[in-house]
Amino acid sequence: MSAEQPGVNALRGALHGQVVLRGDPGYDTARKVWNGAIDSHPAMIVYCADAEDVAAAVRYARSTTLALAVRSGGHNLAGLSTCDDGIVIDLSRMKRIDVDADRRIARAEAGLNLGEFDQATLRHGLATTMGINGDTGIAGLTLGGGFGKLGRKFGLSCDNVEAVEIVTADGLRLVASEHEHPDLFWGVRGGGGNFGIVTAFRFRLHPVPARLPVCSVLYAWDQADEAMRHYDTFARSAPDEIAADAALVTQPSGERFFSVSACYVGAADAGQASLRPLLELGHPVDAQLDFIPYLQMQSASDALFPRGRRYYWKAQFMKEIEPRAVEAILDAYAHAPSAGCLLVFQHVGGAIARVPEDATPYVNRSANFDCFPLAIWDDPADDVKHREWARAAWESIHPYSTGGVYANNLGIEGNSRVRAAYGANYQRLVAVKRQYDPDNVFRLNQNIDPR
Repeated sequence: MSAEQPGVNALRGALHGQVVLRGDPGYDTARKVWNGAIDSHPAMIVYCADAEDVAAAVRYARSTTLALAVRSGGHNLAGLSTCDDGIVIDLSRMKRIDVDADRRIARAEAGLNLGEFDQATLRHGLATTMGINGDTGIAGLTLGGGFGKLGRKFGLSCDNVEAVEIVTADGLRLVASEHEHPDLFWGVRGGGGNFGIVTAFRFRLHPVPARLPVCSVLYAWDQADEAMRHYDTFARSAPDEIAADAALVTQPSGERFFSVSACYVGAADAGQASLRPLLELGHPVDAQLDFIPYLQMQSASDALFPRGRRYYWKAQFMKEIEPRAVEAILDAYAHAPSAGCLLVFQHVGGAIARVPEDATPYVNRSANFDCFPLAIWDDPADDVKHREWARAAWESIHPYSTGGVYANNLGIEGNSRVRAAYGANYQRLVAVKRQYDPDNVFRLNQNIDPR
């Protein structure tokens, strides 16, 4: 595509933002996304400055035959926030946030990442559920559901959305809430980017203590079996205030460990007492109980997930980690090809599970764990062995799963897996899609096919 193509100069003139074409200065930087394994070359990247820019970009895209991708943080594992030879509508410059501390509400534009969002709300002692990597865009996270350390106490990110401002496939700007376009509002709270481009969210906020009790425990490989069973029992019976994630990890030396990290969202004394059972099993290599600011906890894993490395994972939900599952998991991890491989348990349940399954598209509320083998590496020559390990590990664990999956953790896995993310809510999503995007303009996502 060149500036001479009909409409490009007119689009540039209509925007407050910027159009970057292939060959323009900065194109190679502009086309990159978080996962270094994604190497797409879009024809055009439209950096939007405001919702009017987004509407203009959508109308322009509809006037062409080009595919349309939408990017906020660019953290989509499968690279669905970009495309080859199409148009990328980029929201990353739309970063305004207004916090009403008295009403405990934040209006946040879709270009914010969760680190920026957290910093703005924590100035008022308030927060809502966001993810675990400060570089993640709040938009994609929330539209797919939104896990985070506060989820078991306050629900998913999408459970805390009170309204959205959205540009639909025909380029119209709407507000969707319980009272305006309620069917669309239902769809965007977990149904992904299928129905339009959300340009701003109105989030409900919650008081968060200045410092939270946290603990971390590391077990040697020969204690991993017992420690994982103890973790399962502890996590499934934990109060809502506790979020306890775990992982099998490998040190650069090649030694393998089972690691647990937990926090308590509440009073310090109660938190210490509630977390202490995690520290009292067996003989851990390391065990620590501390008090840290929420922002520090939120950024703790940032160094593990920098932009530009290569990533792959495959996820599924579990209600429990039964003894046969423990054996399968440990056997799968024993074959991990590098120190960049982890096998992760993200603790869900609690308040998430008490929201009715049809209240939002997110249907897998009865699960207690999101379990996924995760590979991180740098050399393209190592792509095959890391992806094959993750897929084989997923297959060996699958018999012990619920069969469900978190939409935000899906790769390019086909319609059956999209249906597994939405279960009985899938047909309602199809109806919303037919109403707001019957031509499937927004199809570069975990797609709800309107047909």
